[in-house]
Amino acid sequence: MLLDAALAIVNHLLAGEDWARTRLSPFAGQSARLEFGALALPLSISSDGLFVAAGRDAPADVTITLPADAPLRALTDRPSLFTAARLAGSAELAETLGFIFRNLRWDIEADLAPLTGDIAAHRLVAGGKQVLRWHQQLAFNLAANFAEYLTEENPSIARRGDVEGFCAQVASLPDEVARLEARIAALEAKA
Repeated sequence: MLLDAALAIVNHLLAGEDWARTRLSPFAGQSARLEFGALALPLSISSDGLFVAAGRDAPADVTITLPADAPLRALTDRPSLFTAARLAGSAELAETLGFIFRNLRWDIEADLAPLTGDIAAHRLVAGGKQVLRWHQQLAFNLAANFAEYLTEENPSIARRGDVEGFCAQVASLPDEVARLEARIAALEAKA
């Protein structure tokens, strides 16, 4: 059921993008497997450039394995999601799928407009984006405050400047030891 819903969402996005279906149609009949943890979504490409469910045991021409933090990355940093994904199988199909998923966008306004009207859809999307930015800023501020607490108030973690200073001191240690040895050798020569 979850797989059918995911397939319907992806096909809805593809239906609105002619360029994506055009890029997929040469791969008709080939299959892909999208893996995320214990979930696996076996897909086959139809002649019209859409995805259809493939058999669970069907061999995949390409396998895309997403990292464990894929949902978080999808919301916060989409480019890092695609760089962290592991690909196996047909390089040409994998590159095409990667390009499509990197550039496929959901036009929320177009889907809301028939339900609410164009102006209301535009305002709802703008309000949603503003709420999302507010939540992202709130999460960033919370993380920064927590990091400051751990480095300043309750020093459980070393500050970056302290670590950099320590590393610089460790890096200069061989030179200082060499100078000390030279001074000891000079003192021994005098005695």
